[in-house]
Amino acid sequence: MAVVEMKRIHIYALKSNRKKILEMLQRKGAVEVDSPKKAEELFSKTDTLSARQTFEKSAQLLTNAVSILDAYAPPEKSPVPQMLLGRTAITARQYEETAEAAPARTKTASRITALGKKIADEEAEILRLEAQIDALQPWMGLDISMRTKGSASTAVFIGSFPDEFSQADLKARLAAALPQVPSIEAEVVSSQSQQTCAFIICHNKFAAEVESALRGLGFTYPAAPSKPSPAQRAEDLKGRIAASRQQIEEAKKEIASYAGERESLLFTADYFTMRGDKYQVLGDLWQSPHVFYLTGFVPARAASWLQKELEDSYHAFVELEEPAEDEELPVRLHNGFFAGAVESVISGYSLPGRFEVDPSKVMCIFYYVLFGMMLSDAAYGFLIALVCGIVLLKFKNIEDSLRSSMRMFFFCGISTLIWGVLFGGYFGNAVDTVAQTFFGRDPALPSLTPPLWFAPLDDPMRLMLFSFLLGIIHLFAGLAMQLYQLCKRRKYADALYDVGFWYMLVGGLIIALVGSDMFQDMMSLNLAIPSIVTTIALALAGIGAVGIIATSGRESRGFKRLLKGLYGLYGVSSWLSDILSYSRLLALGLATGVIANVFNMLGTMAGGGVVGAILFLVVFIIGHVLNLLINLLGAYVHTNRLQYVEFFGKFYEGGGRAFQPFAAKTKYFKITEEK
Repeated sequence: MAVVEMKRIHIYALKSNRKKILEMLQRKGAVEVDSPKKAEELFSKTDTLSARQTFEKSAQLLTNAVSILDAYAPPEKSPVPQMLLGRTAITARQYEETAEAAPARTKTASRITALGKKIADEEAEILRLEAQIDALQPWMGLDISMRTKGSASTAVFIGSFPDEFSQADLKARLAAALPQVPSIEAEVVSSQSQQTCAFIICHNKFAAEVESALRGLGFTYPAAPSKPSPAQRAEDLKGRIAASRQQIEEAKKEIASYAGERESLLFTADYFTMRGDKYQVLGDLWQSPHVFYLTGFVPARAASWLQKELEDSYHAFVELEEPAEDEELPVRLHNGFFAGAVESVISGYSLPGRFEVDPSKVMCIFYYVLFGMMLSDAAYGFLIALVCGIVLLKFKNIEDSLRSSMRMFFFCGISTLIWGVLFGGYFGNAVDTVAQTFFGRDPALPSLTPPLWFAPLDDPMRLMLFSFLLGIIHLFAGLAMQLYQLCKRRKYADALYDVGFWYMLVGGLIIALVGSDMFQDMMSLNLAIPSIVTTIALALAGIGAVGIIATSGRESRGFKRLLKGLYGLYGVSSWLSDILSYSRLLALGLATGVIANVFNMLGTMAGGGVVGAILFLVVFIIGHVLNLLINLLGAYVHTNRLQYVEFFGKFYEGGGRAFQPFAAKTKYFKITEEK
């Protein structure tokens, strides 16, 4: 199976070539660095934390600058989603050119960031000034400074009351509160609910009494009285707002002038990210004054050419060796076009553990078959395969993960198309419905899209039996994988105990069950199975049961071994539940067809006229899009479930660690080797 063989690589090279070697390894992405915790006394490590933080800050600065640029000078929107366009490819030479221009682009990013901050500050200032203007609105009728305190012979009080007073009410209240004050004038500047702004003047010698009476009425002075009159202050504030808006416009224009440097800024952000990653590895290297040492894992198929390039180009000493028995090796899967598409499904569960095989090549066959059987509509399968095929052919630059998913769904679409032809489903019964509703075809006539095999809605029992048969084959294939793994490790006795006896027990019971009259009557079958075959099957089942009881607890002794053996035999009940799990093939396959037929029927409610045709078209499009999306999700989820629980449960534990090479982990661009 296709778990990539790994070798341990040791690289010794001159320190003067360290930068070039690390950059080459980063571009190639072939080595997972695994530095030892200890080395000879001559070697030491360099603290690169400060440099890494500097690069990370620079990358963040450039990313923030592009965000500001996008806000004030948005790029042209592409009709194609970015995920289909992929990252822009550049050569190693362009990478070096960007490295040289990085300081200048960092200055540009700093300038854009400063302009963005200035815009934010000025916008905040405008909000603050507008709040001040709003606070001055009740005082616009006052034509003197709000800070006026009076003259040599008068006292002036400018403030507000928490109640709504008319001028007459205010004067009456003041007269009632200050009967001894002969001359007091009050003018209401503005009055509204819960606030009355007023101007009060009196003789200087009554100032204290008047102020005391005013406070008794809830009088308060303005929090921020303006020196000029409120109207003049408002004009001044409006002038400052206009100036701030002018500065904002100038800053926006300057930011927009950098629109042509968007891609350069993005790649420079990637450049600093790569340098940060490089310095992280640099901090893990063991170095002497003149030499550095790097070790890690490399795929065996890449080891020879990497060794040659390091030795020829950089005069390094490279040593390759087989990993130690107890080493935890990283796992990388490598399969062809057909099986490689399901690698993401396996990694979503867990990568193969030590001594386990890659199940991709076996699993992919069942995955595509089960998926197609659950969706089982030829038109849906054609649409899925068509869309995925167009993406794969037209968009060559998409990321590997998306390309893998598109390949997987392409094959799932092909499988769905085949099952749809076998079951006679083409948007459900859309062809017959259209013919009968709009062309007057007799419903009693045979279908225009007859199934190549049978129609599940007409014979669900046959589909259920086939689902169980397919499930048994799937589960037995899982046992076969376990048999292969044990034999590969030369554990032939374990292969007999853990696989052979289960084949005997489960296989024998299934043959005996199918040969029984009760089962054949219940399932309307007519299979002529000789009694001798049933007898042999029961005998094999008995041998398997005894073997399981005798060997399931072979690590223990005495009565405990017997108990473990009986518990192991109890595991046969899980086989029943596993086989019954494949009834979901029946359920989802029928659901797709039934829902499709229901939408077709709803579309014919208005009859066969022009209005009916329009209604049918609308209901057809909306209904079948929803049906496709819902059942596509259901098929994906339940196909994964059958692999993870039923199939993997027979042989696969996982637990492998993914191969994580030192590579260019860029977000916006990818480096390609020049031809």
